[in-house]
Amino acid sequence: MSAHDGSWGDLLSGKNLAGSIALAGGVALHAINIYIATTVLPSVVKDIGGLDLYAWNTTLFVVASILGSALTAKLLATTGSRGAYAIAAVLFMAGSVICAAAPTIAVMLLGRTLQGVGGGFLFALGYAMINSVFEQRLWPRAMALISGMWGVATLFGPAIGGIFAQLDAWRWAFGMLVPVTLVYMVLVWLVLPARSQERLAAKALPVPQLLLLTVAVLAVSVGSMSHDPVWNLLGVAVAAVMVAMLVRQEFTSNLRLLPKDALRMHSPLLMLYLTMGLLVIGMTSETFVPYFLQLLHGQSPLISGYLAALMAAGWTVAEIWSSGWQGRGIRAAIVNGPVVVLVGMVLLACSVPLHGQGDWLILAAICVGLSLVGFGIGLGWPHMLTRILQVAPSDDKDAAATSITTVQLFATALGSALAGMLANVGGLNVPGGVAGMSSAAGWLFWVLAAAPLLAVFSAIRVSAVLKQEHAS
Repeated sequence: MSAHDGSWGDLLSGKNLAGSIALAGGVALHAINIYIATTVLPSVVKDIGGLDLYAWNTTLFVVASILGSALTAKLLATTGSRGAYAIAAVLFMAGSVICAAAPTIAVMLLGRTLQGVGGGFLFALGYAMINSVFEQRLWPRAMALISGMWGVATLFGPAIGGIFAQLDAWRWAFGMLVPVTLVYMVLVWLVLPARSQERLAAKALPVPQLLLLTVAVLAVSVGSMSHDPVWNLLGVAVAAVMVAMLVRQEFTSNLRLLPKDALRMHSPLLMLYLTMGLLVIGMTSETFVPYFLQLLHGQSPLISGYLAALMAAGWTVAEIWSSGWQGRGIRAAIVNGPVVVLVGMVLLACSVPLHGQGDWLILAAICVGLSLVGFGIGLGWPHMLTRILQVAPSDDKDAAATSITTVQLFATALGSALAGMLANVGGLNVPGGVAGMSSAAGWLFWVLAAAPLLAVFSAIRVSAVLKQEHAS
């Protein structure tokens, strides 16, 4: 590494330390909440019902997060960094209160939606402010630090959710988020200036694209509620039409979700977005992992939460390890990442459907599979994100920053909806029971393994462009 490359010491010292705390802290709060919800959700549906809407808890949360992410630039422009974080925290706390008091799954979904909007703000603010808070040489480290908060979440989220679930007090798991968020909001208010040094320009929102994106995800979710494959296929078909219309709107509209011409075949951004999205879709199989671990493999809520979090732990380890790579190392990380994810998904498809009830060999295979999926994503992640900021047009840097979260969250929402559809088609509810869960797990992991397989080819395209640029 050259003397001009940023180090962890540069990022975590002096004036950069305060910015690191503020930006990374919001993402940590958002991520911890996700793992709390994932861990307690089996207890929630056992208490208030709603197994057929299991995946909706993730889908609606992430769709709302997309809307929050899209609104981030406008929020920053109108309220400044302090105001933006304050609004995000208030929405997040309101959603947490509703979740804690929810008497039915419908009310729970309302709370998760509000949590999603606030969490989307917190998530997007972290990335949106990187290029204004840090020097460019620190961007890869900052990306790794912020994404690394998912690793922090794997330590605290499953523990909080698992302990409260085992105490039959899952409501308190949501309730305790309120005082924590309040403390964080005060901290950010003290750390960040009232206005960022670089204010994002206030722009109108690409409302048609946001609506099309939302309808696409919800179409798959609505279709997944039926056990008839015809309705499932219809939901996927409607989603495909909505995505096609969204792409067309991006080409013709002056208001865009992504940087200009990002979706054209010649654009260096297209293959980056495809690789990111496909990898994240594969990871959304995690939605049902705690449920399968508890009912197929006899694990407690606490243990199942920690095992499910191995994906995020692997992601974090790989990101920190690879964030300082240069040249050929970057290309190797981007290409090999999807291959590692694919191997992990195949291992999960072979092990999770087995009715192990604590068999250590099966559990070991599941642990390795989960870790490989996360490790493969994290391997090239900071370099793909940095590449997006580098190749985006100079007048579209803000759009490029927010597009990172938009693409990631859309892939998460779509993947969660597909996971719900595959689980229901596979027999999670009908016939249900052990046989139904085993079948659902097989459908889930084998079909979603197609996502990292396709990502291998898009990653090769990204690497080829990088190699050509290096040679010239």
